[in-house]
Amino acid sequence: MRKSWLIAIIPGALLFGAAALVLVLLLVKALWAWTVPDLFPGAVEQGLVASSISWFTALKVAIFAAVLAAFGGSCHRHERKG
Repeated sequence: MRKSWLIAIIPGALLFGAAALVLVLLLVKALWAWTVPDLFPGAVEQGLVASSISWFTALKVAIFAAVLAAFGGSCHRHERKG
């Protein structure tokens, strides 16, 4: 019984993980295209900053944000309370 339960759960978890990854990358791409040209219009016009990013670049930005969030969370965890 336990083995059949794992066979049913593993593909569902992989599908959920893949869908979450695509959703995060889509969110990063959309937020970049929405905010960066408004924040840096001169730099976008001169070609110094990209107005849109690729899927791979969105993945790198998402990983960078996750690492920063992990470090930020670990700093709060080690603070002394009292």
